[in-house]
Amino acid sequence: MSNPFGSRYDLDTFIQSSEQKDYGQGVFELESERMLEVNLNNSMVWTKLGAMVAYRGNIKFTREGILEQGIGNLLKKMVSSEGARLTRVEGTGKLYAADNGKKITILQLRQQSITINANDVLAFEPTLTNKIVMMRRIAGMMAGGLFNVQLSGTGLIAITTHFDPLTLIVKPGNPVCTDPNATVAWSSNLSPNFKTDISLKTFFGRGSGETFQMQFEGNGFVIIQPFEEYYGASS
Repeated sequence: MSNPFGSRYDLDTFIQSSEQKDYGQGVFELESERMLEVNLNNSMVWTKLGAMVAYRGNIKFTREGILEQGIGNLLKKMVSSEGARLTRVEGTGKLYAADNGKKITILQLRQQSITINANDVLAFEPTLTNKIVMMRRIAGMMAGGLFNVQLSGTGLIAITTHFDPLTLIVKPGNPVCTDPNATVAWSSNLSPNFKTDISLKTFFGRGSGETFQMQFEGNGFVIIQPFEEYYGASS
């Protein structure tokens, strides 16, 4: 009896269509929009703690040392969320990294600096310097405050977003206000201020995301996602 579905559900067809492919794109390569391939050749990268989903080759994983990035970063990491914790990945082989099915975007910095929500940093090259930026919490806004990673220099970064990111350009006299839980990253020359919408706070209550906003002024950009991400008590 012939197969009424043809090769549509054939196992070999599935394997061929979903098999890992080498695109020759360098250290960071997107196997899919939600899966990052890191090609190591006796080299190393930093990844978000827990981002590894598979690997092949001779690769070693080491959790970031407590003083690896200096005492200032240590103190901030002690009170920040797990999103700020890193793993040193080194050796020769292929690493596959992902974060809860979020979309991955690869960015190339060329003597530039970007500030990213700590939870949205998936991986970056060691040629970049990283610094934890801690913002003062706003009373009644969050239990912990906002923790971000500032990456500077020349190298590759992989960031994650829920669905497709949108970049808003900030110009003098034309500020951009965002929901903190939907804000992914921004150019490091911008220093966001927090503003409170008293009328919305009164209407929705203190827990509403709309009542507290990040305001960006100057020249630069802000990356947002169409999703409000909450991190529990420590974010």
